[in-house]
Amino acid sequence: MVLLFKYNGYQGSVWISSANSVAGQVYEWQSDVEQHFKLKKVNSTLASRNIALERELYQMRSALQELTDSSTIAFMADSAMQQVTTIDAKVVRAAIDGPNNLVTINRGSEDGVKADMGVVSGQGVVGVVYMTGAHYSVVLPVLNSRSRISCAIRNKNYFGYLTWAGGDSRHAYVEGVPRHARFELNEMVETNGFSTIFPPGITVGRIVSKDNSRDGLSYRLKVELATDFSQLRDVCVITDKGFEERRLLEQAVGDSLKKVK
Repeated sequence: MVLLFKYNGYQGSVWISSANSVAGQVYEWQSDVEQHFKLKKVNSTLASRNIALERELYQMRSALQELTDSSTIAFMADSAMQQVTTIDAKVVRAAIDGPNNLVTINRGSEDGVKADMGVVSGQGVVGVVYMTGAHYSVVLPVLNSRSRISCAIRNKNYFGYLTWAGGDSRHAYVEGVPRHARFELNEMVETNGFSTIFPPGITVGRIVSKDNSRDGLSYRLKVELATDFSQLRDVCVITDKGFEERRLLEQAVGDSLKKVK
């Protein structure tokens, strides 16, 4: 631990500035004061998002039953979703004005939070847990040059990965969308479930423009992010037993392949 944090500047700065309990407690006190001025807007956003999710869930169940004339598939979908649980948390510090921004939340390892867990808000994707302390965790948000989140255009099988180019906190880019893809501006982008971090269907943002990639072999989509990081207060950490099992299995396969080489 000493070697890691002493001789690796990035890891050391993350740990010292945010993950320890002393700094985290100070940020939380400051956050509590600011929260009173933003709570009304946050609650309104969360309520709207919950209503939208309820409507989408109802429409999915109805469509499944209509297509299969059976409740079996709908029951299986419900069972799969029951594996996904969340840990409520509050943001106690959020930086959005640099190339490698970080977000600190008031939940840590003692609350069940682990590295590589996904973090979402009532609006959409926030980021991925990077490091945990006992009571606080540091999140690598979408607004970080190291962030890579697998996503897709909603209701279409066109995939890419979300990156951030810096500067503008309201927009990011989806890279690697194939040139044969057919879509319209204002269509929604969401997580595709290909990673072990986010389940499919979590909103990322809205397509506002498209351009060619540098090599001309794919599209680069500019996306207006659903999450307003300047107003970010309440978040949820996603926990999923199925994802954890899949991650461990894929890791074991990777290790075995390395031994074969």
